[in-house]
Amino acid sequence: MQIAITINLSQAEEAEIAAILGCDVTALNGRLNACSLAATNEYLAMFRGQKTFKRGSDMLEYRLLLLIETTFNGVIPDERTVSSLFQTTLTESRSLIRSVISKYQYQLRGHVERTLCECLSDARRQNNTQHYTVVIKSHNIVDELNKALADIDGSLSSVTKKKGSVSTYEIAPSSYNQLCNKFAVQPNP
Repeated sequence: MQIAITINLSQAEEAEIAAILGCDVTALNGRLNACSLAATNEYLAMFRGQKTFKRGSDMLEYRLLLLIETTFNGVIPDERTVSSLFQTTLTESRSLIRSVISKYQYQLRGHVERTLCECLSDARRQNNTQHYTVVIKSHNIVDELNKALADIDGSLSSVTKKKGSVSTYEIAPSSYNQLCNKFAVQPNP
C-alpha cells in the first residue's frame, strides 16, 4: 500500500530536524519517510491489538526497535543518536538500547551481529605487535563484543577503552581473531 503525506516545515525547522536526524536538508525527505514507516508500523500493530503496552518504557522500546529496523537499516544506533531522537540523557539512552537488545534479542540478533561485524571490519592496528583499535560510540556494542568473547572463551582479553581516549577501544589480536572467526569477518592485517 502506498501512503503519501505532506508536511509543511519552515527552512529553520527543516534544518533543525535534519541536524537531529544526522543528515543534510536534501536527504531529509528520505529520512523522514523511513521514520514515517516506523511510525505507521507502530500504529498498525496497535490498531490490530498486536502491541498493547502497559508502561511508557515498553512503547519507547518498541518504537526504537521499529526505528532500528527501518530508519537505521538494521544497525544498532549509538547513545547520542538515540538521545537526540528521544530527548533522553546518554544514560537513559544507553539503558533504552540495552533493554531493546535484551527484550527483542531474537528479532535483533542479525542486526546486532551486523553492527558487531562493522566494528570488527573498522578495527585497525599500526603493526603486528599492537592491539587493534576501533572507534565505538556505543557502550552497548562494547558489551555485546565482550559477551561474544565470553561465549567463545572466558580466558580471552576483553575489549577495553584505550587510555586517554573518549571512544577508541582496543582489542587484543587473539580476541580480535576469535571474534572475526565467530562472525565470519575477514580479519584486517
